[in-house]
Amino acid sequence: MNEFLPLFGFVFLGLFSPGPNVILLTTSGARFGFSRTTPHILGVAFGVGITSGVTGLGLGALLQTLPELTLILKMAAAGWIVWMAVQLWGADPAQSKDQERPFTFLEAVLFQWVNPKVWAVAFSAMAYVPAMTPLGQAVVLGATFSGLNLGVCLFWTSTGTALSYLLTNPGIWRLFMRIMALALVLFPVLVFL
Repeated sequence: MNEFLPLFGFVFLGLFSPGPNVILLTTSGARFGFSRTTPHILGVAFGVGITSGVTGLGLGALLQTLPELTLILKMAAAGWIVWMAVQLWGADPAQSKDQERPFTFLEAVLFQWVNPKVWAVAFSAMAYVPAMTPLGQAVVLGATFSGLNLGVCLFWTSTGTALSYLLTNPGIWRLFMRIMALALVLFPVLVFL
């Protein structure tokens, strides 16, 4: 078990630090509450497990050898993240709970395929996986990412839910959403650095 502690520590810090999932889950908790955000939470935890698992199977190495495919993935990630940031920027506090909705489970799973932070952490985490078969690496990475990220998702969604009590003023609510939108829009810039 001690041989996995560096991997656990690296993955936890990589996933706990602010990124698209943290921003979106915190915002969703504040906008829609914890229970309505639960499918989003589960989709993120499941999706990062799949993404990191396929990295362990060799998809990460394949992407590094195909710069064209990597560029397409980066462009899709940047486009989707900017679109989500625009939605947050223009969110109306009066409509947020009635007419809008949080991510579904499937949307959250699919988002992990274009989430640049998850890919970056998964690529880097490979250095902490003990020597084993690609299938063994995939299982270890997938289980580590899903298990740790479930706790991370629960924490950030709870934080957003707790913040909702402070966001009863429409002006403060709008300011919070715009700050979250600006934080989110920074990630497409980082994708191309």
